[in-house]
Amino acid sequence: MAGSGEQARHWQYAELPGVDLLRARYVRKTFVRHTHENFVIAAISEGVEVFHHHGGDQYAGAGTLALINPDTPHTGRAGVPEGWRYGAVYPSPDVVAEIAAETTTLRGTPGFGSPVLDDAYSVGLVHHLLRAVDEGNALAADTLLRVAVTRLLRLNGGSLPARPVRTAGARLAVRARAVLEERMADPPPLERLARELGTSPFALLRSFRDVYGMPPHTWLTDARVRRARRLLDAGTSPAEAAVAVGFTDQPHLNRHFARIVGVPPGAYQRERKNVQDARRPSRLASGR
Repeated sequence: MAGSGEQARHWQYAELPGVDLLRARYVRKTFVRHTHENFVIAAISEGVEVFHHHGGDQYAGAGTLALINPDTPHTGRAGVPEGWRYGAVYPSPDVVAEIAAETTTLRGTPGFGSPVLDDAYSVGLVHHLLRAVDEGNALAADTLLRVAVTRLLRLNGGSLPARPVRTAGARLAVRARAVLEERMADPPPLERLARELGTSPFALLRSFRDVYGMPPHTWLTDARVRRARRLLDAGTSPAEAAVAVGFTDQPHLNRHFARIVGVPPGAYQRERKNVQDARRPSRLASGR
């Protein structure tokens, strides 16, 4: 991705399973409200990123980290005219839990407390990790990942609170989500969905926003992009993935995918294919 000084690469490294990687410089880029299945550990090297998180704007400048827990709605945009440059790692909840169990005393589900941390040393660890990946140094990359996650959990970690579904409104939101997941390619309008669930459109909208931090249509777009990512990972073409998840066509997928993931689906899939090729043993190595 390039244009107007903007560039980004979103990829994986075969020797770091369960971890996504990103390097980017954005100027006019705006990330819509979305979530990640993985943790976000973004080390800002230049400029300022502003992201809306838990009801307020957060500012992450050079030398700080933006830290976002899985399934936490947030946005993203430049906080200064020159934009922001950063490197990021996205470890899965399983990866973080494994590291936390081995190196910290945290109990329950580990996560980050503050969404912005001023710690230049941790910023350096993230950038050194990405450099190790560039060099194909698996030992260094794995070591630096574990050191970085351990340090961040010790400085800014805690146990994430459970989100029990107790109220009638919360149970309603969960039922609505299940319907949208099942009928993702052809979802009902809000009024019909509310009628099917035995409630009013406004009550459903309020309950859904309270539980998931965004209205149903925004959540659905986010969920479609998540599912499209899994299809792309499995080798489905962007055009086929677009139709499968309910977008009208590939340009529609392209627009939403880039506004959530940060790169177009074609570039995303090419990087995944490179990783799969790297994992596949050669005929010579397998003796055939």
